[in-house]
Amino acid sequence: QDLLVESGGGSVQAGGSLRLSCKVSRLVYKWNCMGWFRQAAGKQREWVSHISSEGSTKYADSVKGRSTVSFDYVENNLYLQMNSLKPEDTAMYYCAAERSNYCSDGSSVVGDFTYWGQGTQVTVSS
Repeated sequence: QDLLVESGGGSVQAGGSLRLSCKVSRLVYKWNCMGWFRQAAGKQREWVSHISSEGSTKYADSVKGRSTVSFDYVENNLYLQMNSLKPEDTAMYYCAAERSNYCSDGSSVVGDFTYWGQGTQVTVSS
C-alpha cells in the first residue's frame, strides 16, 4: 500500500507555477516531520523543504522565497507551492514523512525520513 502519493507535477515554462500535492495515508499517523526532496537526472536527491507537526517550515536556499510548504489536516495532504520556476528546478519531486524523530533545526537529509512517495516529475523549460 502506498503511504505517500505525490501528484501535481508537469511541464511548465520558466516563470510559471506548480502546486505539488502529497496524499498522506492515515497509516502515517501523528507524523513529526514531513519533507519535500527532489532529484535531477544524474544527481543525488536533495532536500527542498520541510514542515513540522507544529507548523514550522524550512526551505533550501535554492527555493527560498519562491516556494511554500503547507499541510492540510482535513484532507491529509502535504503541499508545495512553487512559483517563478526555473529550468534548474527540473527534477523528480518526492514527499517524505517521519514519525519517530522531529524535523531538523536546519536542513534535512534523506536519512531523516522513513516513509517516501514514488515521486512526481517537474520539467521547466526556458
